[in-house]
Amino acid sequence: MIAQFHLLHTDMERPSRLNDPFDYEPHALSMMAAESVCKYIDKVEAWQPDLEAGKMLGVLVCQTADGSLGFLTAYSGLLAGRNDWDYFVPPVFDAQQPDGHFKQTERQISAINDEVRRLETLTPLPAERLCELKQQRRQMSEELQLWLFRQYRMLNARGEEKDLVEIWRDYHPSERILQKFPIPPGGSGDCCAPKLLQYAYKKGLRPLAIAEFWQGASPRGEIRHHGHYYPACSGKCKPILAHMLEGIDVDRRLPKPPTLPIDILYEDNAVMVVNKPAGLLTVPGRNGLPSVVSMLRERHPEATGPMMVHRLDMDTSGLLAVALTPEAYHHLQQQFLERTIGKRYVALLQTPSPTARERLLQQPEGMISLPLLPDPLDRPRQVADPVKGKQAVTEYKLLDAEGLHPRITLIPHTGRTHQLRVHCAHHAGLGCPILGDPLYGLRSDRLYLHAEKLSFRHPISGKAMEFQQPAPF
Repeated sequence: MIAQFHLLHTDMERPSRLNDPFDYEPHALSMMAAESVCKYIDKVEAWQPDLEAGKMLGVLVCQTADGSLGFLTAYSGLLAGRNDWDYFVPPVFDAQQPDGHFKQTERQISAINDEVRRLETLTPLPAERLCELKQQRRQMSEELQLWLFRQYRMLNARGEEKDLVEIWRDYHPSERILQKFPIPPGGSGDCCAPKLLQYAYKKGLRPLAIAEFWQGASPRGEIRHHGHYYPACSGKCKPILAHMLEGIDVDRRLPKPPTLPIDILYEDNAVMVVNKPAGLLTVPGRNGLPSVVSMLRERHPEATGPMMVHRLDMDTSGLLAVALTPEAYHHLQQQFLERTIGKRYVALLQTPSPTARERLLQQPEGMISLPLLPDPLDRPRQVADPVKGKQAVTEYKLLDAEGLHPRITLIPHTGRTHQLRVHCAHHAGLGCPILGDPLYGLRSDRLYLHAEKLSFRHPISGKAMEFQQPAPF
């Protein structure tokens, strides 16, 4: 029997294709495997501090050559200071060996750090020697990092092998042509999905279903909820998995254009107000799907300028103002900058935890102030960062707490990307994602967020205008 391969005893139908690690609903076999992992890890006392603090775990359901069904499991990074626990698959490369090149060089760099700190206390300051040591430290650190990336030799389903440096250079050909030679982020190759696939390929296992899930407390900045499943991160894992999944049939989820038309609530020579259905892009994207802009340019081929002065996420429905002339665009844009345009949204929340529901009932209305910025390693996700984040303020009011999904109104006082979605999902906000949010919560038939009210001054006449469109849920 293959070490770290845990048998699954079930007559459940096996998937014919591996699910897309970046866009999936967990297969029932994955959830069965994850349940088995959770039962096991609860018994190991040494792991509890790390697990309670928060840890991403993963499972890969596989089939052996003789048809036996089972799963592999992994954790991201280290667990209780180790990367070699027997229950889990081993790391792609073990940099933690005390006598290995990585740890030996790390100790040398630490000794230089100690010497730099000592010299910085001397008077007069030995500037020339400090400069030499800092340059040596920088060069050793860069060479060690590059050496480490070269040790991660990743397989794909065809048996082909590339190290992380080769993977990054092949994934970013335009930067390679410009001689930029992109370097992988620190920690690349140590996430769950690469570990799992690497071990499966080495042992001749056929991957059937993959899933990653969070255990423990939510991290300070990111949105992670205990027991929720999450896609692989794009910053570290996308280039690696683009290589590792070559030669394997992956079930890609193709976006479907919405069947509902765009409702036009108002139209004149300068401006339009439309009701966008969920699932329709506001502006054209890379996938060539229809968008509000592409549809309205067909209706108004004479229109010039950018047209869209604000946007709604693809999965959000509701009211949008559209400018038909450059003058109208700049006038409406100025109103947005001055924050004189009024917007109100309505949303249904995912079934809240008892703690989140109690918090909502105790404070049914209020303000959320949570600075946001893009996650550089997992776009388009946003993270909360009180130091580097941009101000983001949302006013909320609980309308109905009965039933599984509380209904709330949301009024954004700033316009940050994913602001309402993050402010609802983050533990420092409402602590409960919007129903159907695939990025910050659980996928459903749609994202239950709708822009129901929009008010502004007409860009030509200056007349106050207000529009309302009830939510379709």
